[in-house]
Amino acid sequence: MSFQESMEVFEKAIEAVGVLAIVVGIVVASVLALRALLQHRDRGKTYELFRQRLGRSILLGLELLVAADIIHTVAITPTFTSVGVLALIVVVRTFLSWSLEMEISGHWPWRKAQDEAAPERTG
Repeated sequence: MSFQESMEVFEKAIEAVGVLAIVVGIVVASVLALRALLQHRDRGKTYELFRQRLGRSILLGLELLVAADIIHTVAITPTFTSVGVLALIVVVRTFLSWSLEMEISGHWPWRKAQDEAAPERTG
């Protein structure tokens, strides 16, 4: 097996793991939310946890899919066109990741360290 063929195998494997992370995350988040609803837990909290779990699985899947795209571009088809397409994909997925992170945590990703370092106010 040549280097290029082995990189194609790695790329496909990482893509499959990325898709699997999203699908498993959807199933797990849905099952946990359904179980919480059947146990008559707080619907608002259940919905919030469902969105957080779902967002985390999508983020993980996106990260893995970006890694597969990088492998494809760098090791399999290193052309200016493929690098440009990769750059566009990374920009779009970065925007999606930031948007999802904001949805999950309620603040911008760069504010996370500031918010965690700030002392809690008691009033």
